[in-house]
Amino acid sequence: MPEFVRSDPSMWEAIHADPSVPLDRAVVRQIINDQRRLSRRWLYPVARVLSRVVVAVVSVIKRVLPFRWMPLRVMDALCVWFLRHFVSPSAVDLLIRHFVVETNLVNFIIRNTPVDMEPVTLRPTALSGLGDQAVVEHDINVYDVLIALDKVRVERREALDFTQLDIPRPDAERHVRRVIRLDIQTALCFMNIPFSMALTVEEYRRAVHSMRFDDSFLEILTSVTGDDTFRAWKVGALSLWMDSNVDVPQMVYRHALVCEYAHAHLVKLAGGEYPRDTAATFD
Repeated sequence: MPEFVRSDPSMWEAIHADPSVPLDRAVVRQIINDQRRLSRRWLYPVARVLSRVVVAVVSVIKRVLPFRWMPLRVMDALCVWFLRHFVSPSAVDLLIRHFVVETNLVNFIIRNTPVDMEPVTLRPTALSGLGDQAVVEHDINVYDVLIALDKVRVERREALDFTQLDIPRPDAERHVRRVIRLDIQTALCFMNIPFSMALTVEEYRRAVHSMRFDDSFLEILTSVTGDDTFRAWKVGALSLWMDSNVDVPQMVYRHALVCEYAHAHLVKLAGGEYPRDTAATFD
């Protein structure tokens, strides 16, 4: 009997072709290329364990020595230097893009609820813009808008304001020669270490917990737009589940994807179709 010949499909091609993914195919290609880097396969498993161990030790010691081990400006400078010389430009593109995407989501909620709060302004376009406490600010923006919403009624709005859903093309400083081109997940593992050192125990806990509000934001977007699609991307991250002993880099990566999905759907609601003309440069 002749052997049954099966096809040999590529997982990566299937992911890229998946019609249920709302992201622009150029962005999907950037994400896939980043996931296929050698550092993601060989270095990430080690960096992931190392990061968790070091951060756990830092957290324990900080309960005995509860002061800031590193000024925030030093943390910013160190992380920007690391991104500039050791992380692939495409990964940096995705990181810069995330700050803009999350700001757009926060501002959409501000503009479409009666909340007494001005739109936030954190929309970096260049690698240098990730300094000046941008990481801390983008976490605080989440808390500020949620606390402000406590005083208003969140309900469906008939005429939605889709102002400022654009994403400027990021400048990852591609002209700078990289010593190594790490993928974004491995880079997050290493950057999590100075982050835990620079923040106090409570600040670090607050930053980690901010990602548990992803489901809350998706529910708010559902209420405001009347579109249940946002609920499909919930991951069961209950805001009342207060546990900071988690895989932070993995949570950050998932958080970024959830934000991308939600933002892409807002673009579709605004213009009738998912984004398809994103300018992207590939390594």
